[in-house]
Amino acid sequence: MPGTIPIHDFSLPHRPAMVRQRTRDAFMAKTSVKQKLAAQDKTSSTSLEAVYIGIAVADGLNSSIDVAFVIHDGTYSIDFATTSIGGDSSSSSETSAATSEASSGATTPATAEQRAEFFAEDIISKIKHYRDEHYYKFVGAGLTTKAVQTCPQLPARLWLELDIVPLVLEPSSGKHNTGTPDAPEYMLVDEEADAVVRKALGYFGRANQPRLEVVYRNEVGVDSDGAAQIADEPTYRKTVHPNTYAATMVYADSLKKNGTKIAFFNSTPQGGGVALMRHALIRFLRLIDVDCKWYVPKPKPAVFRITKNNHNILQGVEKTGLRLDQKSIDILDEWARQNAERYWIARGGPLAPRADGGADVIIVDDPQMPSLVKIAKQQDPTRPVLFRSHIQVRADLADQEGSPTAEVWNWVWNNVKDCDAFISHPVREFVPKNVTTEKVGYLPATTDWLDGLNKHLDDWDAQYYMHEFEMSCLDKGANRLAFPARPYITQIARFDPAKGIDDVLASYAVLRREYMKHQPLEKVPQLVIAGHGAIDDPDATIIFDETEEQLNNLYADIKDDVIVMRIGPVDQLLNVLMANAHVALQLSTREGFEVKVSEALHHGVPIIATRRGGIPLQVEHGKSGFLVDVGEHDAVANYLNHLFTDEEAYVKMSDYAASHVSDEVSTVGNALSWLYLADELANGSKKIEPNSRWINDMARDKAGYPYESEANETTLKRESEKLDLTHQASRSRRGSVAQ
Repeated sequence: MPGTIPIHDFSLPHRPAMVRQRTRDAFMAKTSVKQKLAAQDKTSSTSLEAVYIGIAVADGLNSSIDVAFVIHDGTYSIDFATTSIGGDSSSSSETSAATSEASSGATTPATAEQRAEFFAEDIISKIKHYRDEHYYKFVGAGLTTKAVQTCPQLPARLWLELDIVPLVLEPSSGKHNTGTPDAPEYMLVDEEADAVVRKALGYFGRANQPRLEVVYRNEVGVDSDGAAQIADEPTYRKTVHPNTYAATMVYADSLKKNGTKIAFFNSTPQGGGVALMRHALIRFLRLIDVDCKWYVPKPKPAVFRITKNNHNILQGVEKTGLRLDQKSIDILDEWARQNAERYWIARGGPLAPRADGGADVIIVDDPQMPSLVKIAKQQDPTRPVLFRSHIQVRADLADQEGSPTAEVWNWVWNNVKDCDAFISHPVREFVPKNVTTEKVGYLPATTDWLDGLNKHLDDWDAQYYMHEFEMSCLDKGANRLAFPARPYITQIARFDPAKGIDDVLASYAVLRREYMKHQPLEKVPQLVIAGHGAIDDPDATIIFDETEEQLNNLYADIKDDVIVMRIGPVDQLLNVLMANAHVALQLSTREGFEVKVSEALHHGVPIIATRRGGIPLQVEHGKSGFLVDVGEHDAVANYLNHLFTDEEAYVKMSDYAASHVSDEVSTVGNALSWLYLADELANGSKKIEPNSRWINDMARDKAGYPYESEANETTLKRESEKLDLTHQASRSRRGSVAQ
């Protein structure tokens, strides 16, 4: 078993009489024989019990630290241990059964940084050992602030190495003393561990996930309003090329020096790509001390039906003849106005004039509430306001006067036309011709390499989430995933009319019926179609039901090998499904950018995707994946067969994919562009005219770190002549395919 600490069985000793005494208590809970036998069964994933852990640290003798661990099952504290790490072992004749050889003073490093790493490593190894011995899955941890002061890297390591959400908390509020009047105000170290794990439990909700926090003025309290510390600045630095990070810090330093305040607005705090990007961006900017906050409106279900209709109309996938009428416009504008007046335009609110404490730069990242741009300008006419158009807009339809798309788009544009910059996905066909060309800059969607969707999961945690997926399938009556006995193909996407799910089914049917009809079952891949849902997406159930209907009516011969699942709010489920897939698909018929493509490549999973939106910018055809046109089911099946039958080609493509993902789709790359825009508009020239340029390129050039071939940096494809909006005659309106 992993781990360096032998666990011995002791009867419960007397409680320590002194706060910093060197007497130790070993963990006492036993592992059941049934659990051990079940874990030896390799035909299926192992069921692990989800538990929580409290960790407290106190200064010990001779440079050692005393560490207490408390295990909690969500109802009770079920086990505990205390131990010493480091120090001079000769200072005491007492020894501990739960103390490793590493605790010897002879091996304790001398510098503070080395000591912190040494202590963190020992704590991690103890938790691993206990986890493996008892078949537990630690999902959350409460850490005292003293523990993090002693081991600053411990929270991030718990998250990245053990998949534990670490919450840094004070063991006591200090407001009330529930003991006798002369009771001591301090706690014993094991009591501190017990207190913080019980406090941590209050942050978790359904599926053992941290609850979403929306706080004062409807600001999104990212990462449990700062209590959850899943990343640190050095780790983010390692996720990108040094030039990307250096350029980012140029603007971060300027913004901090000038005290610039940035405020983001969009309609939903969870679910969907915008929310995922924003959680990650705020997390990173908090670590580097940039003043940036994110606000959302009070949700209104009636509004979300209208906004989803508008979304479908703008994408050109609305087939029932719906149009945006004046009543719907009034509802949307009133919704934005009410939220602004209730939460944001009062003195000190983000939309208040800067003279009244408002933000210095406003960014509206949502076509659902574009009137916020107008409201922000009314409050402070000279304040910079940016608008990001984050969906695919069928510009060819928007340019047709009187069309449903034109009606929706003109409502959006009339509200945002006074913005200082119009930020679009890097696809020219997404920008209608009435948009001021000089204001248009290109910026891709991004993802976070350290969050639950993308971080590496070790085998222990991966099989835990696979088991959770299997149980969810069983609970909902879905087919059983036979992995690892059989490989599988996956498309991870929302159940949306534009995601091409019917093409996924048709392509898989060709593979099964034409290419693999004589293959033994164990070599035939299954198909997994899965995705999260956003709270403003009422179409998901409709598309899910249509998919099930197609399977029953058109694909009865293969339907038992197709797993269709709507996944709950657990990012690691999608992570493990993507990371273990043999091939990923993204057969969208309409698309914005779809960063899921880069997420697949990051995992080393070759992808077959359509030439839609920003997808072709991410895939090198024949190297990291294959590109097809919409409806090319035979081509998709042919490429799938190639990747299942030519192992050498598959390994080569997988390796290339994993090593050729651009920093531009990362959190730090995203921060670089936004910080550049904010700094230039608030503290620099006060005006920006991207004029069809990539914001990332402008940021790198201005910071003095331009892209150079010798730097060996991967970038998204640059097709400047196809993105240039300055020559209106060259702006094709025949379709929305990025060639």
